Amino acid sequence: MEYDNAVHSMQCPKCDHGMEEVRHGDVVIDRCTHCGGLWFDEDEASHLKELKEGHLLDTGSPKEGWIWDSHADIKCPRCGKEMEKTSDSKQKHIWYEICHDHGIFMDAGEFTDFKFESLFDRFRTLVKGDRNTVAP
Repeated sequence: MEYDNAVHSMQCPKCDHGMEEVRHGDVVIDRCTHCGGLWFDEDEASHLKELKEGHLLDTGSPKEGWIWDSHADIKCPRCGKEMEKTSDSKQKHIWYEICHDHGIFMDAGEFTDFKFESLFDRFRTLVKGDRNTVAP
């Protein structure tokens, strides 16, 4: 859905569509109505990771998320500063963007992958590569 500041909590930094607030337990995050990307303020990602079924808020298609992963030069939806491109320290194939003052943005499917670490993650990192090497 096109961004409308009267309806949406914020504008998606990847696709510019509207984001809606979604809740699981006491954690409220913002989810894009178009690309399915997720915005986490401060420690929301780590809190949601600890909650049973927290991954259910990540409703976007991982295939769609993979497509949007290449759109990495984005600005923080809170302050407008260029966000830093980074990857998860344990699962290098999970690439996301961070504003150290406001939060992180994960593409569709990335949070679910972040929540469920597995031995298969090493293979995924080999296939996708380390962000600092492949797409600095």
